[in-house]
Formats: sequence, structure tokens, C-alpha cells
Amino acid sequence: MNFLDAAVSDYMADLCKRFEHPVLVEMEKQASEEGFPIVGRTVGAALLTFASAVGARRVMELGSGFGYSAYWFAQAVGQQGEVILTDGDSANQEKATDYLSRLGVGDRCRFVVGDALESLGNEQGEFDIVYCDIDKHDYPRAFASARQRIRSGGLYMCDNVLWSGRVATDDADEWTQAIRTHNEAVYGADDFLPVIVPIRDGVVVALKK
Repeated sequence: MNFLDAAVSDYMADLCKRFEHPVLVEMEKQASEEGFPIVGRTVGAALLTFASAVGARRVMELGSGFGYSAYWFAQAVGQQGEVILTDGDSANQEKATDYLSRLGVGDRCRFVVGDALESLGNEQGEFDIVYCDIDKHDYPRAFASARQRIRSGGLYMCDNVLWSGRVATDDADEWTQAIRTHNEAVYGADDFLPVIVPIRDGVVVALKK
């Protein structure tokens, strides 16, 4: 998944050792052993930084796995904030609840089991950040659903938008095409200021004007 120069990636990851935590290491070990995709510390640090920069207090995650990305957002929102996690697997809810509790942020995290976009529709009010990491064929629908739910000055963020570089090739598979459509929609939205941060597999960060 990581298509950046290996030495550069290792260097960036090494800098992120400042975020070392035994439970975080445990989560990373599980992901490695199970082949489960997580954002890793380099992207995690970016999530924390961007969320802190906009003073995020309410974050909606579309696709949360067992809570790795939520941990970074939870640090940013603080004790009075809320991170809403979504995933279709109840086993991930159990793992996330355990991990986030031991990381000291469980009190500000709420897990909803079910379809991420349906869960977004069931929530009330605006969000400071909507973060997308669901199955790629639904990326265009995710942005269409999220864009009106983000406050002015808030962020739409999405992982895997460079898709190991395939978005820049002639690859025509369904997921690659969906990511391209998504990226074009984000960049074509007059009410957002977007940038793709080319770390790991590419993260789009779009500021709502």
C-alpha cells in the first residue's frame, strides 16, 4: 500500500516514535499479524494535527475498524468532545472499546455497528470533521453525504485517495475509478478548499469555506 520511497517512509515513521504507547504498539501488531489496514502513525499524526488545528470537538468516522484512527481524533477533541466510530463488524466494536479505554480516551468515543453512511444519516447536527475510510466503491457517495454535514471551517478527510498510485495510471477497475470520481468531486466542490497530502496512501484534506 505504501508507494512512497521506503527510506523516506521509514524516516517519517521514525520521527513519529514520540507518540509511542504500549496499547498503540499492540494495535499495530494486531494489524500487522492479521493484514488489517490501519492508517499508521504517520497518518495518525496528521489526523491529530489537522483536527487540533480546526478545534474539532465532534468527529464522524465512516469506517473505523478496531479504533486506530479514532484514537488520534480522540486526542484532539478532548474530554468534552466526541468521536463517533462506525463499522459493520461487532467484533471490531469490542476490540475498539477495549483499546480506546486502555488508551484513556474511551469516554469520548461512541461506536455504532452498521453501515457507515446510514449511521451518518441517523446522526443529528453538524460535524467538525467527517473522515472517510470505507470500501472504495462508496467513496463518491460518502463525500456527497458528508459535505452538507460539515460546519463552515470544518474538514472533510479521506484516506487511500492515491490508491498506491493507481489513480494516476490507466487502471480501470471499479475501486480505482470510484476513487478518481471521488477526488474529482472533492476538488470540484466550490465550497471546499482541498489538498491531497501524499503520505502513506494519500489523504485528502478539504476545508469547508
